Amino acid sequence: MIRAAILGCAGEGLSRDERAFFSAAQPLGFILFARNCQDPAQVSALVAECRDSVGRSDAPVLIDQEGGRVARLKPPYWREAPAPAVFGRLARTDIEQAEEAARLNARLLAEDLRLLGITVDCTPLLDLLMPGAHSVIGDRAFGKDVGTVARLGRAVVEGLLAGGVIPVVKHVPGHGRAGADSHLSLPVVDTSAAILTETDFVPFAALADAPWGMTAHIVYSALDGERPATASPRIIKDTIRGQIGFDGVLVSDDLSMKALAGDFTERADSALAAGCDLVLHCNGDLVEMRSVMEGTAELTPAAAARVERAEALRLASYESDFDAAAARHRLDALLSAV
Repeated sequence: MIRAAILGCAGEGLSRDERAFFSAAQPLGFILFARNCQDPAQVSALVAECRDSVGRSDAPVLIDQEGGRVARLKPPYWREAPAPAVFGRLARTDIEQAEEAARLNARLLAEDLRLLGITVDCTPLLDLLMPGAHSVIGDRAFGKDVGTVARLGRAVVEGLLAGGVIPVVKHVPGHGRAGADSHLSLPVVDTSAAILTETDFVPFAALADAPWGMTAHIVYSALDGERPATASPRIIKDTIRGQIGFDGVLVSDDLSMKALAGDFTERADSALAAGCDLVLHCNGDLVEMRSVMEGTAELTPAAAARVERAEALRLASYESDFDAAAARHRLDALLSAV
């Protein structure tokens, strides 16, 4: 029985307890962080070890490799990729060159991940850069213009898929207006539904065909004044699945973030009951993961179908004819004036 969770691990290899836990719990997949990544040989071995622990060679393995300050794979073994805001700045003078650069950068990110066996990258952010908002988004966003964000987000989606990696659009339905960091506390956005529809939701609607998406741990008072999007049946059904039209795999943001209330069993149960396909727990704490899995049900048929569809898209989209050196040279040329 495959269960609807993506879990982290504590270090550069699985402990005996982790291996036994994963084997029994059967999460759908795994997520890696900087603490798990030392060098290419070690990361490749850990990816294989994670999959072996659940007995599935196709178990998704995720990472947050956005570029800029959110990069789990770092030099000297991996390229230091630009922050998304760099492409937004280029777009102010030439949107087509910015799209080309964003696509090339994503294709290079995918090449790094593919060689390690990592199949899902939690990027691009489609959040808008809003004045006065918390800096947790900042240069992780492409900018504040909805059309630019949508076009650059599409370029990243295409570049990752061409490299055989599934993109995850985030943080649906929009984190850009949050005045707090959801890692630390629960943000409340009081913007009207009409304004949200005209702004924050637009890039997500433009990429509603993306294979995976990640929810925001944010209360939108105009949509549901009590529950954050991750745990809100109303927002997931009416806004994310309905108004925005997203029909890909919907994974929660990290359940260990302080924006969420209740114990980990309750958090997992609430997110899945609200309509998330998967819950995500990142910090590798085995006690917390045991609690998460107590509230995590079997992957539903609808969720399984979405996961299978995303994997089929990944395999069908991969373009093996790729010159990484030429791509880096062209990317450098495009970004030279930024």
